[in-house]
Amino acid sequence: MKLEGLKVNFLGDSITFGTGSSAPEFRYPSMLEKEQGLAVARNYGIGGTRFARQHIPSNAKWDQDFCSRVEGMDPDADLIVVFGGTNDFGHGDAPMGTFADRTPDTFYGACHTLMRSLIEKYPTSTIVFITPIHRANEDVLNHNGCRLVDYVDIIKEVARFYSLPVLDLFATAGIQPKLEVQKKMLCPDGLHPNDLGYRRITDRLAAFLLAL
Repeated sequence: MKLEGLKVNFLGDSITFGTGSSAPEFRYPSMLEKEQGLAVARNYGIGGTRFARQHIPSNAKWDQDFCSRVEGMDPDADLIVVFGGTNDFGHGDAPMGTFADRTPDTFYGACHTLMRSLIEKYPTSTIVFITPIHRANEDVLNHNGCRLVDYVDIIKEVARFYSLPVLDLFATAGIQPKLEVQKKMLCPDGLHPNDLGYRRITDRLAAFLLAL
């Protein structure tokens, strides 16, 4: 697809917001806007947020789940990019649920709710999901007894049901903070990319979108 002149909404967490970058211009939405000639890149990234609804409130900011934020996004976007899920693994309390769920109270249900809400709000726009990237503690079992890869797989499974494109950065970002050389170079805190890490994400995303 041609990116020049498009209005793009980026819905995400701290990685979309740009935590870890040295300046706003090194956030991946900002780099994509400048380099691909987007008409506008609207950054709806809020650090700590999750796909699924929090059952026990933990933080007023973090508890703004992705599903509830769709209504507040600008309605004229040509392209919507959704990048999240790592916080559902890291500190969310929602159960995984099953594929049959259709409410934001489980991770499966939140994926369904989010994707359906976006399709209904933006029926003629392109909607793309991005899987979480690797993180240093990705193999620690969380409260659901799950690893990060389990959340990655559910995002891909539900997106496949709705025929939505998925950029699998878990498989292709080239960022693995469990390797000391890559952690130091790309992801110093084991979770958030630095400028070079965001450079890799931007390049992968641009190539993915241009190929659609």
